[in-house]
Parts: sequence; C-alpha cells; structure tokens
Amino acid sequence: MPKMKTHSGAKKRFKVTGTGKLTHRSAGKRHLNEHKSSRATRRLMPDAELTGTDAKKVRRLLGK
Repeated sequence: MPKMKTHSGAKKRFKVTGTGKLTHRSAGKRHLNEHKSSRATRRLMPDAELTGTDAKKVRRLLGK
C-alpha cells in the first residue's frame, strides 16, 4: 500500500504542537476590523486549540 499524502489545505491551516495538540488561527480577524473593538481583536490573536471530533478529522488529514 502506498504512503498516504498529507492534505495540502490542512497542512497550511493547522499546526501540531510539541505535546501533540492541534492549533489553528482564530476566525474573524482578516478584514473588516475597523468596527470591532480592540478587546475583540486581541481576543482573536492567539492560536486556538482544536479538540474532539474536529481534531480527529484533522489528524487524519495530516497523516498523524
């Protein structure tokens, strides 16, 4: 059986940490930020952790 290819879209969007957790960028911070409060944009800054079924699906896409 040949090796499974890594999903290119998932490869660009998700990162596996040293402890094996999956992180992703928070949505809603690309554009149209002028009307959002500073507090709201700061809240979206850090990478969020992916858990549960979503993490399982992404893990399969990344071949981990």
